[in-house]
Amino acid sequence: MDLPSTALSCGFSGGVDDFAGLLRRKGFLPAAPGVPMAAAPGSEAIPQTQATTILAFKFQGGVLVAGDRRATAGNTVVYDRADKVLEIDRHSIMAIAGVPATAWEMARVLEHSFQFFRRTQLQEMSVDGKVRALSKLLRDNFGFVMQGVGIVVPIFATYDAGADPAARLYFYDAMGANFEVTDFAATGSGSPAVRGILYYENNWGKKPLLEMEQDEAVTVALRALDTAAESDTATGGVDRNARIFPVIKIVSQAGITTLPDKQIGALFKRSVA
Repeated sequence: MDLPSTALSCGFSGGVDDFAGLLRRKGFLPAAPGVPMAAAPGSEAIPQTQATTILAFKFQGGVLVAGDRRATAGNTVVYDRADKVLEIDRHSIMAIAGVPATAWEMARVLEHSFQFFRRTQLQEMSVDGKVRALSKLLRDNFGFVMQGVGIVVPIFATYDAGADPAARLYFYDAMGANFEVTDFAATGSGSPAVRGILYYENNWGKKPLLEMEQDEAVTVALRALDTAAESDTATGGVDRNARIFPVIKIVSQAGITTLPDKQIGALFKRSVA
């Protein structure tokens, strides 16, 4: 049976092409998730600002969460003091890799959601509730991810003060699936190098990550980010000249502690540089 001329003009060829394939060929969908769509005729694609790299791992004092400070758009360094480790409430941290504009908005929504629950229910939201709240935000954003914009791949760390008090650590994919980890997590463009460092330290270092004290844990985080910066241009690492250091926060039963640059710089000079 002959296809209508309107179908032929839209790009269907004998019924072998699906609708998503048609949209991709016409430029309305990216060739693959995370790949920006082709620019319209006569215009240029606008590069997205991206923020990487982040890591988190459990140690003797809780969960250490760290992120470098560089934000890029294509080959351009947009900003070298970006904050990718965001406090959501007194015991929860969201670290971001991906598009900062989307991630920061997610963080604001999460913060308001947790506050609203605490004030209306007169208790903290459960850890499972917090984890699912972030999953929902990522699922709601997946339509933009399919268009090649707004991708966010976060890490979430919190302290569970329930029946079995313990620090909890999760990483997510772009669709909102969450995975609890027992040791460490890393995302972003520099994450392959970071995971290699953390895996080595955890299995063949002087002691496993869980047995490390705070200074030892911070040293490992600095070494991992400095190593990633050597092979990944989107990772800032440590800027020795401008004295720009990663953001490092610790989640524990006492709450969230932000390490000052002076302390990080001293550890970097003594144990890394």
